[in-house]
Amino acid sequence: MSAQKKRPTSVVGAVFGFVGFSALAGLLVTIGVTPALAVSSVTASSSIGIFESLPEYISIGQLQQRNTLYGESGGKQVPFATIYSQNRVNLKWDEVSPNLKHAVVAGEDKRFYQHGGVDLTSIVRAGVGSLSGGLGESGGGSTLTMQLVRNIRLAQAQDIKDPKKQAAAIKDAKEVTVSRKLQEMKYAIGLEKKYSKDEILLAYLNIAYFGDQTYGVQAAAQHYYNKSAKSLTPTQAASLIAIVQYPESRDLSTPKNYKNNVARRNVILKAMEAQGYITADTLKRGLETKVGDSVKLTPAVQGCAAVTAGGAQQFCDYVTSPEMIKSYAFLGGSDAARTKNWNTGGYKVHTTINLDLTANAKGQIDQWAPATFSQFPLGGVVDSVEPGTGRVVVMTQNKNLTTDASASLTGPNTYLNYSVDTKYGSSQGFQVGSTYKMFTLLDWLEKGHGVNELVDATPRTFPTMTVDGGTYSTVDGEFPQGYKPKNDEGYISGYMTVKTATAASVNVAYASMAQQLDLADIRDVAQKLGVHTATGAELKDNTSSFLGTNNIAPLTMATAYAAIANKGVYCPSIVVDKVTTPDGKSVAGQKSDCQQVVDPDVAATAISAMQGVFQGGGTASGALPDATPEFGKTGTTDDADQIWLNGSTTALTTVTWMGDTSGQRHSLRQYSSPVYGQGTLATSRSGLFKAVQGLNNTVYPGTAFPIPSGNLATGNGVKVPALTGNSVDAAKNLLSGVGLNYVDGGTQASSQPEGQVAGTSPGEGSLVPNGGNVTVYTSDGSQAATVPELSGKSLKDALGDLEDAGFDTSKVTTGFAKSDDDQKCDVVSSNPGDGASAAKDSAIALTVGGGKSGRDPGNCS
Repeated sequence: MSAQKKRPTSVVGAVFGFVGFSALAGLLVTIGVTPALAVSSVTASSSIGIFESLPEYISIGQLQQRNTLYGESGGKQVPFATIYSQNRVNLKWDEVSPNLKHAVVAGEDKRFYQHGGVDLTSIVRAGVGSLSGGLGESGGGSTLTMQLVRNIRLAQAQDIKDPKKQAAAIKDAKEVTVSRKLQEMKYAIGLEKKYSKDEILLAYLNIAYFGDQTYGVQAAAQHYYNKSAKSLTPTQAASLIAIVQYPESRDLSTPKNYKNNVARRNVILKAMEAQGYITADTLKRGLETKVGDSVKLTPAVQGCAAVTAGGAQQFCDYVTSPEMIKSYAFLGGSDAARTKNWNTGGYKVHTTINLDLTANAKGQIDQWAPATFSQFPLGGVVDSVEPGTGRVVVMTQNKNLTTDASASLTGPNTYLNYSVDTKYGSSQGFQVGSTYKMFTLLDWLEKGHGVNELVDATPRTFPTMTVDGGTYSTVDGEFPQGYKPKNDEGYISGYMTVKTATAASVNVAYASMAQQLDLADIRDVAQKLGVHTATGAELKDNTSSFLGTNNIAPLTMATAYAAIANKGVYCPSIVVDKVTTPDGKSVAGQKSDCQQVVDPDVAATAISAMQGVFQGGGTASGALPDATPEFGKTGTTDDADQIWLNGSTTALTTVTWMGDTSGQRHSLRQYSSPVYGQGTLATSRSGLFKAVQGLNNTVYPGTAFPIPSGNLATGNGVKVPALTGNSVDAAKNLLSGVGLNYVDGGTQASSQPEGQVAGTSPGEGSLVPNGGNVTVYTSDGSQAATVPELSGKSLKDALGDLEDAGFDTSKVTTGFAKSDDDQKCDVVSSNPGDGASAAKDSAIALTVGGGKSGRDPGNCS
């Protein structure tokens, strides 16, 4: 019943179309070109008006095609990612099989090389076909040139960003109307004037849609036959060309389309034989060939989530992110031009990534920080940057890339790229903990201090800090009682050198340093090394900022550390070495824009201190994979929910991070490492770093770091003078004279006389910062006594008096001197002398009369 209802409409439409063709006969002669399609209600004269008002030229332009990313593997550049808006590879004339050229001409436009863009015979044939009940295999009267016009307009429409405008443009390009058909004709005539026949045919083969999101003959040949367009047989070529009229029902992506494809394929094969392109035998074999016998469907793999090269998904995502595309000068002179050119495609981008090292890093981070860790969402990153260039050699993470923004945090996939800033990968960055101490150390050295100076690590409250030259109280909402940092190893106390404090990562010691500096200056040191927050928010210089409370991306920290390894020369990270443009030209990629931002001797001295991190007593002892010199710094947040280890040789800087990505602050110290025998997740960072950097060092072998001049070992530090035994006033004067501050430490048990200096902290000869504090302790006299009056007394009585006074008589020594005989065995003098104050355990020397001979009489005691 439904078929009967449709039939009158078809007949009316056919008759209507035929009358329209007839009505244009006069127009075809009048305009002196080729026929234009119209309907019966449009007269020849009005059609001429429409035709003459249309623009004449359309350009083939650059067609959308694939972009390909390359990386290093086995010492060679290999492709690892394909990125495109349309799956197309533009070919040159000699890269296309003659079989394809013959098939498209025979099947779509056999008079292609005779007409001038519009073929009267084909249009009349199409009109007759419409009268007989439909276009069928007679086609729609469009030449290859006219079909190319339509495809060009569709391609132009797809470049429109506004969805509504794009939809309207696509509809307009597809609509079968008088004005649209006339426009196609005039554009076709213009193309024929501007381009050769071969250029037009090649453009058609490159632009045509072959179904299943495949554009152009090369992508189609690869997708359906797993071979190049240059290698297609006549039968395969005919099957591909059979697709273009009705891609949805004739493409080879599913066997259900094979019947339709074969029907059209056979028509094309017969046309090829009729026109002498193939022999009768070839035709016979082709007609007998089952289309499925040669189909080798090869899924088109595109996008960074489809990258199979080990661990390179996030790097691919970073390189091709919209904000990075806008930064590439090789793509054009403006953001809009760069985005458009990238979307058009055809670029071969040779990136900085080493795929072998990245695969190793991926394997290691997957082992040490499994993406499916069950207790909480565990993230992990490894980034490596080359000092001196900023080239990103390794970028990977434990979670695989997905485009699904709703992916579970606890699952193995995420759309977040943990390595980079929010605008590139949607991650918010992470608190970097004590890895930020490097910037305090650098500012310390730039201010003239030395790494051998002593700083006080005793836990205490820091009531004030300095920011932008002003002193402010640390008592606030965050620290109601004032800022009182704690050492990660709670037992640490007392004075230590900056070098020791760095190796052991002692928070309070660094608070002592920060208090003597300006927190804004520490921030500025970080900023000149390229450090910024991941979100773009202002880098904080608040009370605890020097301990790494800012949220920063791992790649940012890697680039900063690489600058110190590079003698203080900062090079922003780059990811593109060189590019081959769509027209085959080789151009430079990103330029290394390096600048000296830290004095080389400051960098060398900082390195000498941070090398202790990997040595005995350091927080990453045991993390070195070999004898290659390395420096670095560990970082742990207050809750131990973020764990870092940054390290560098002269050749490669590597940053490793593991952390809770849920925001629930699960302590990594409370969970066992998945690697047997490695303790907790927190302590396993050394094992992860060692496993990654070990292979890195074989490809990027480092050398010895520059030797510091030595000036910054002591810096402008001052040695504590000898104060013991002096009066308080004398001690104050001595300290003031060398630029140090007197701090009253109270009294302590001492052998010094009461009220005199018993000792200091730091001790005599210690190197302390100029303007630093020295705590002075005075004696309470409890360990001292007064030497009694001994002169003239017998030796026996003198010893008794000394014992009664509290002295240790075993420490008394005697010597004999000449005297009158009546003074034999009497004490002549003592040292210390009569009435002197001395330690009870001090040695006392007595001189005793020995008569005329001056010898021991033998019976004095």
